[in-house]
Amino acid sequence: MNALLLHRAAKPLLFVLASGPFLWLLYGAVTHGLGPNPAEALTRGTGDWVLRFLCLTLAVTPLRQWTGWTALARLRRMLGLFAFFYAVLHLLCYAWLDMGFEVSAIVRDIPKRPFVLVGSLAMLLMLPLAATSFNRALRALGAARWRRLHRLVYATALLGLLHFFWMRSAKNNFGEVAGYAAILAVLLGWRLWAAWRMRTAAGAARKPRERLTS
Repeated sequence: MNALLLHRAAKPLLFVLASGPFLWLLYGAVTHGLGPNPAEALTRGTGDWVLRFLCLTLAVTPLRQWTGWTALARLRRMLGLFAFFYAVLHLLCYAWLDMGFEVSAIVRDIPKRPFVLVGSLAMLLMLPLAATSFNRALRALGAARWRRLHRLVYATALLGLLHFFWMRSAKNNFGEVAGYAAILAVLLGWRLWAAWRMRTAAGAARKPRERLTS
């Protein structure tokens, strides 16, 4: 599997697959195949894919640990950038199809509707992640600061889930929300457990050295 993931065709294939939802939504819009409310279909469709790509991005590190497929790491950046790409499309759908690109109306709408406010905060958190997703930014920031900055993805995912919850609560549709909540609980819970385990191991390693020096 690592050999397949390291193949030069792996990234182009992922790019094509990740572009598929966008092309499908675009095709549906052009052919009038998005149902009676195409604006809602586009807005919700792009929003759904933001959350899916955030989950996929967060799944890379646990999958590497569980499966030994270390080459998965080279695909994480593209997955994260596609999450940002669909977030930009989601924002454009809201600003254009819902608000007609009226900036004053958008500014008034954001604080009035909680799900719009939460979605806007998630988008703001994604901006520095996308802007620093390149090797030059990593070298400029340094590995430690870069890693601290990119922990914002956890808050972004939780805000995205809350945004999704409020969107679905209007129609009492909580099945998908529960599914995404369970996935994020596993992915973020694993990270908390791994951090606790690492801290415990570090503390256990310090004790013998402390006894030797005392």
